[in-house]
Amino acid sequence: MAISQSSTILPFKSYLHNPPLQCLPLFTQKSRLHFFDNQVGRPAHMHLVKPQLSYLHKLDRTTKSLTTPHVLSKPITDLKTDTATPTEHDIHEPSRLSDRWRDFHGENDWAGLLDPMDPLFRSELIRYGEMAQACYDAFDFDPFSKYCGSCRFTPREFLARLGMDSSGYEVTRYLYATADINLPNFLKRSRWPQVWSKNANWIGYVDVSNDEKSRVLGRRDITVAWRGTVTRLEWVADLMDFLRPISADKIPCPDPTIKVESGFLDLYTDKNDECSFCKYSAREQVLTEVKRLMEMYPDEEMSVTITGHSLGSALAIVSGYDIVETGINVMDDSRVVPVCVYSFSGPRVGNVRFKERVEMLGLKVLRVVNVHDVVPKSPGCFFNEGMPRVVMKAAAGLPWCYSHVGVELALDHKSSPFLKPDADAVCAHNLEAHLHLLDGYHGKGLRFGLSSGRDHALVNKGCDFLKDDYLVPPNWRQDENKGMVRDEDGRWIQPERPKLDDHPDDMYLQLSQFGLGMN
Repeated sequence: MAISQSSTILPFKSYLHNPPLQCLPLFTQKSRLHFFDNQVGRPAHMHLVKPQLSYLHKLDRTTKSLTTPHVLSKPITDLKTDTATPTEHDIHEPSRLSDRWRDFHGENDWAGLLDPMDPLFRSELIRYGEMAQACYDAFDFDPFSKYCGSCRFTPREFLARLGMDSSGYEVTRYLYATADINLPNFLKRSRWPQVWSKNANWIGYVDVSNDEKSRVLGRRDITVAWRGTVTRLEWVADLMDFLRPISADKIPCPDPTIKVESGFLDLYTDKNDECSFCKYSAREQVLTEVKRLMEMYPDEEMSVTITGHSLGSALAIVSGYDIVETGINVMDDSRVVPVCVYSFSGPRVGNVRFKERVEMLGLKVLRVVNVHDVVPKSPGCFFNEGMPRVVMKAAAGLPWCYSHVGVELALDHKSSPFLKPDADAVCAHNLEAHLHLLDGYHGKGLRFGLSSGRDHALVNKGCDFLKDDYLVPPNWRQDENKGMVRDEDGRWIQPERPKLDDHPDDMYLQLSQFGLGMN
């Protein structure tokens, strides 16, 4: 188990990747799959299906998901969904990621990859989704912690503490935003008088692939992961829900009719000169770090991949647009580094002109959504891309006329026999649920079937979405003793954490060198 410095137990990776020998699958005479834990003398898991055993999966090092048997199954109940046939999982031509990464990065708008779902691309999409999930797993949400609103771990230990140490990436920068803007259900504050920061919130990170991983990927990959919202959806109501010109925030956009939702722009561009963590805006932080990393590898094939869930998805799209609009992705030799956004359950971000500008600049966006999730349907509930073209043209000047960008991959949680079909809105929005649905999606009209053995128990890590048949308690990922530990005198205390670095000492110089100036 991975244990934080405050004795936080993070059991969701280690045990799943290294199951004890006594937890190997057994098949009863009734052909139902059970897992037995001899230490406690009771079934630890019951999968109520008729199995057709294919083979025992080894560790999937791409998705860091493991090691349940590959079971091609049909639910006992008369569900409309089912698993895919063995040929869809096991009979396909082997391919190398390094040969196909441009297609996966959206060069051809993911044509031929989504329906039917390409198995290798599915694993890549889940991998980037797990990078966004890492933002939630590392964030301190507890208002009774003096570190509420911060990351639990230092950048050096971030991936290892989350069981992602073999991901092949290195975290190079944390991203912060000022907590002074009007998004109270996204930005978290501690209730204690002594806190790590009164004005800042940790909202994501930047990492880059190492040499070995870059050889596998076929390029050096810079990834930006933005934190979103996981437990409450009230932040949707917090949105000012009106569009304003993106150029009003000194983002160099040549067209004043290109507009983005006001709250997203505030979160991305606002700063507080009195706070060491947010004296530079999130925009300044991410642009300087992406440019710095690109200059570290001037002779290599490179990509910039941005991922986020929920509100983090909106930040991913805005920052992706900013990178291509400002030309940060253009190398000194005039090579253009491709930029791609993998958006999970994100809201609409801007107007039709923003959508058209994104397409013209070559920013590729793939939006993964659950059709029952309310967040992708807002803002712009009345005037959006679903309206007739003539109506949208007439309403183009209104401050609440929105349009989604990019390509949509629509999933349906009612297709999964694991999930409650009538779960609440928070469940439908949950990122782990989206990754579960991705693992079981094979194409429109095809039956649901988990392909990589990704553990379905992860769905209930932060919600109550799994059917009771699977014996997985809701919201099971919790901190041991709410982070309290005994000191040398045997007293219970909240332990100190290592001081988080704010920004590089030469940040101002970087802004000047890269032509970003100071907003």
